[in-house]
Amino acid sequence: MPVEIERKYLVDKEAWEKTQKGKGNYYRQGYLLTEADKTIRVRATDTEGFITIKGKSIGASRLEYEYPIPREEAIELLNNFSVSDIIKWRFKVDFKGKTWEIDEFLGENEGLIVAEIELNSEDETFEVPNWIGQEVTGDNRYFNSALSILPFKEW
Repeated sequence: MPVEIERKYLVDKEAWEKTQKGKGNYYRQGYLLTEADKTIRVRATDTEGFITIKGKSIGASRLEYEYPIPREEAIELLNNFSVSDIIKWRFKVDFKGKTWEIDEFLGENEGLIVAEIELNSEDETFEVPNWIGQEVTGDNRYFNSALSILPFKEW
């Protein structure tokens, strides 16, 4: 059973802007289902498509099933079946043996920058970069599915 263990943090914009981050990837993702205990998401990048099913978060863990699909089909699903969506740039930064995924949101969530780190266990220790701010792992408002319904600009 695939389990995602992930912690989420706000990003210090000023420190992040000074960071060497490389090329980001543009993501458009939409939700076919957003409920408290499960979501079904479709994602399209410049070159790929994915469908993902996520279960209810318990602490920093939740069930996650993700499958590649043709990009063209991902776009068709987004255009025809998505009930809500978000757009963002995603950057991946390796730091002290761990990969951080940093999302710079666009559209109605512009101004929000969130970093995520996937772990092997909930109690795994790791070092944080200087651009990491407040932890928001337990704050459901920062779930992408929640941001697609109640955007950051409306808080």
